[in-house]
Amino acid sequence: MPAVYASDPARTRGRRHPEAAAPTRTEYQRDRDRIVHSTAFRRLVYKTQVFLNHEGDLFRTRLTHSLEVAQLGRSIARSLGLNEDLVEAIALAHDLGHTPFGHVGQDALNECMAAHGGFEHNLQSLRVVDQLEERYPEFDGLNLTFETREGILKHCSRVHAEQIEAQEPGGVGRRFLDRTQPSLEAQLCNLADEIAYNAHDIDDGVRSGLITIEQLASVPLFETYRQQALREHPQLSEAQAGRRLLYESIRRMLSAQVYDVIAATQAQLDRSRPPNADAARQLPAQLAFSAEMRERSVALKKFLFQNLYRHPQVMQTMGLARQVIQELFACYREAPQEMQAGHAARAQAALQQPDAERALARVVSDYIAGMTDRYASREHARLTNRSLWT
Repeated sequence: MPAVYASDPARTRGRRHPEAAAPTRTEYQRDRDRIVHSTAFRRLVYKTQVFLNHEGDLFRTRLTHSLEVAQLGRSIARSLGLNEDLVEAIALAHDLGHTPFGHVGQDALNECMAAHGGFEHNLQSLRVVDQLEERYPEFDGLNLTFETREGILKHCSRVHAEQIEAQEPGGVGRRFLDRTQPSLEAQLCNLADEIAYNAHDIDDGVRSGLITIEQLASVPLFETYRQQALREHPQLSEAQAGRRLLYESIRRMLSAQVYDVIAATQAQLDRSRPPNADAARQLPAQLAFSAEMRERSVALKKFLFQNLYRHPQVMQTMGLARQVIQELFACYREAPQEMQAGHAARAQAALQQPDAERALARVVSDYIAGMTDRYASREHARLTNRSLWT
């Protein structure tokens, strides 16, 4: 049974373009279905998480990451009495605006757009679902509910929030000006995102050979559950059982984080007792780890940053990815007709606007952000007559 503070699809703040209710689905279920059928969602399968798409078939992509976040989010939501469908919709959409080549792609595109309003993937995800998807005759975008859009916009600077507020008074930018919280479901997705990262980056890092289980012995959040697994299953100490030991350790670590969030959050909600979903928005963030688990999670993040994300092999690959993004941006700004027809037409229209350079740069940014890793690589090779990947 839903908790009183769960988001109720029957009481949604609605869509920007009013639509009749569906006969068999709630509003949040409709959001989820629209996201799954979107072009941007399908592209996530070929977008980098940590390792580039061509580096291996078994590493996580933005798509598998989003699915893992959705699974973790629904499990936690079920225990806390929150709306599972809203959690799933936010989780599946939260990375739709990510560039090819992961965070380095975002950083490179932000540098390219520095004089034209910058680039940030949360804002781009909102832009995708509000404007860039072209599936319906009556409106641009997917016309999602306020609550799903609110959850997608995880971070937002005050400058950008003011811009959103000017276009949509009282909309999804307002909370960043009022310093209130999003729905509990949106808060949950933020934590599920973190938990998923912690687990799958260990898995992919060990699989790649860039980090080892022995190195992870210095990380209490992992080592506690590795030792627990070895005590209960001594056979996992054998060399040929290394993969099973890794999986069992990660499984236990995941479960511990999930149970910790459920216990810490339920205790917090029992103290604050918000009478409804809107009242919960006025409180400090309610979804949280315990203090001990938060400390351990931060330590794991530091380990991954130092040993995986900044590994020389990863940095070399990311340096090449940055070059691809920067050179694509320069090529398309110089010759916008090289983009696909629809984007080229948008570029021509942008050149007729008063601030033509800024408008053109945004069209180019939208085009590059929507690319998969391999399409960006192919386009770069086509436009420069050279390939940076061996």
